[in-house]
Amino acid sequence: MTTAIVIGRNEGARLVACLKSLTDQDVEIVYVDSGSWDNSVGEARKAGALVVELERDAPFTAARARQAGFDALAQTGDLPEFVMFVDGDCVVVPGWIAAGEAALRETPDLGLVTGWRAELYPQRSVYNAMCEFEWRRPAGVITACGGDMMVRTEAFQQAGGFDATVIAAEDDEFCVRLAKAGWGLMRLPLEMTRHDAAMLRFGQWWQRAKRTGHGFAQVGWMHPPYFRREQVRAVVYGLILPVLLVVGFFSSPLLFLGVMALYGMNYVRTSKGLIADGLPGWEARRHARLLTLSKLPNMMGMILFHWRRLQGRAMQIIEYK
Repeated sequence: MTTAIVIGRNEGARLVACLKSLTDQDVEIVYVDSGSWDNSVGEARKAGALVVELERDAPFTAARARQAGFDALAQTGDLPEFVMFVDGDCVVVPGWIAAGEAALRETPDLGLVTGWRAELYPQRSVYNAMCEFEWRRPAGVITACGGDMMVRTEAFQQAGGFDATVIAAEDDEFCVRLAKAGWGLMRLPLEMTRHDAAMLRFGQWWQRAKRTGHGFAQVGWMHPPYFRREQVRAVVYGLILPVLLVVGFFSSPLLFLGVMALYGMNYVRTSKGLIADGLPGWEARRHARLLTLSKLPNMMGMILFHWRRLQGRAMQIIEYK
């Protein structure tokens, strides 16, 4: 059997829909709340979930919440065969729980299965649409996945669970350790969850991109050379070229134009790659603009991680909604 561990913070109606999608599939639920001030805790109890309210004496992170949910489940003395981790802003597609269980039982060396996550409202903003494209990845053997995943309990324990200090890309970090422990990871060609990013403003997208950069740096620091390519791109397009652009603006028009040309080439290359991946030209171009720009907040997030690390400071969550 499977128990779902749902994490959330002020998700409101999104959480209610998430819980219902699980109870409709006869799944027991552990809900972990990270300091909500809405009615999330009450709604979870109404749905029959075991509720864990995280104390405020440590930074809230998705990894901390997921691990706290598993620890609370372990304390009941009745661990299930599988655990489904779900973010509270997602609904689980009917039939997914049974499909995930069947896949794990069929292949004993699989430690984790995931599926396709879709965006509920991609038409509401370019930022939501980018999430929709980001979520859709090929099925088959994988090295990492997002936060929605079904994990074999034995594999989870052997890998050591989630590291509460990782504030972004905590799912990548866990997947790296799961693979190192000898377990396989698979994405099934099935719809799994529907997500509501609720990103309607540029500032939200910027914060999310900054958090992504923090994840690149932190997980890359913990498991080199993981995220090496992403970090190099951020350094080049988010630090070196911007510095050269400023220098060129004040002292060398030729340098300035050369840097602008490099950004233009990156934009064109990104657009063509997105079109090759199936996006219409108009959508590929608007995505490419933001992807080119994203290296700046990515770099800011990377700098923030290393500043916190060198200062010995706790890794505080970076929220975007």
